[in-house]
Amino acid sequence: MAKSETSEAEEKLVEIGKKLVADVEIGRNPNLDVPIRNLSNISFDEKTKTLRLGKKTAKRFFFNVGHTKKFVQTLEVAKIAKTLLDVGKHASLRDVFYMAKRTIPNTKINIVDEQKETDKALEDLELITDHAREQLNVNANKMGSVAGKVVIEDKGDLIDWSRLGSGGWSIPSNVEEIRFRKVIAKYIIYMEKAAVWERLHEDKFWEKNNCIIMSSQGQTTRGIRRLLQRLYNDYKLPIYVLTDLDPYGLYIYSVIKFGSISLAHMASELAIPSVRFLGITTDDVLKYDLQRHFIKLKDIDISRLKQIADYKWFRDSKHWQRQFKMIKQFNSKVEIQALSSKGITFISDKYLPEKIKNNDFLE
Repeated sequence: MAKSETSEAEEKLVEIGKKLVADVEIGRNPNLDVPIRNLSNISFDEKTKTLRLGKKTAKRFFFNVGHTKKFVQTLEVAKIAKTLLDVGKHASLRDVFYMAKRTIPNTKINIVDEQKETDKALEDLELITDHAREQLNVNANKMGSVAGKVVIEDKGDLIDWSRLGSGGWSIPSNVEEIRFRKVIAKYIIYMEKAAVWERLHEDKFWEKNNCIIMSSQGQTTRGIRRLLQRLYNDYKLPIYVLTDLDPYGLYIYSVIKFGSISLAHMASELAIPSVRFLGITTDDVLKYDLQRHFIKLKDIDISRLKQIADYKWFRDSKHWQRQFKMIKQFNSKVEIQALSSKGITFISDKYLPEKIKNNDFLE
């Protein structure tokens, strides 16, 4: 019988602990071999059209002033994960922070001072163990909503996404145990803004157009990305991404399509190379006369835009380079809600149906 993911994760954590004990016993400086997570160790796989983490690693030593704190933080998070797996319980990222936040005896030094420290330690632990945080029984907060003609089974409960009122179904961090019982849809629209999702939901866009609508609150979560990928893999539904016309909206699209730099090691479970960018585009700005709703780019926006435009997966696309060039010429960004100036239901009645019918999207 195949081992469960839980038992494999536990074994890996125990293996790490035994290796460190062996280091101590032979008088070797205890160390962890941590894969490097930055652009210098990322490649773009032309065949799969996704990001890939390279083989560069960095050793983190206990007896090294520059390494000690991160070393201890990683071990503390590993201990917490092992405890969670042992008792069969799950914790949130915030829970993990508070479980790790304590002062080292006989010092005034805290193991962690901010949640971003435990978050980063957990990401390192994912790489060291080759197990996602969800497999280590750590989940993020729910930050997404979905509606459509879909019925799922979640821990024995049947949930109908078309019958959950104004809020829709709240997407959890871990969607691996969800089973699809019925999916009736032609496509999926993912949008970065909850307010835009609420507009489409109130207009019953998903019902009128036989689709699934999904949103987050800004940057998309891993749970949402995994849910999108599962729906695509199982049902081959086209996925359209709707974001603001700004560097951060374009980055959200990039992350869903190609994967993210910090999670390149999970591209095969999260990236969806077939997704399409529906808008807002610079052409929409001209077509619908949205210039009066321009918001001037800040220096940080311009710098971020230049960085994104130079990503290999965008650099070789003449269509995307044209978009970047026009945004620079505008020196402005445009929010999705600018379409409301054409009428409160304009996005539902005209903008989205026409763009989808005319295959007016970018890839």
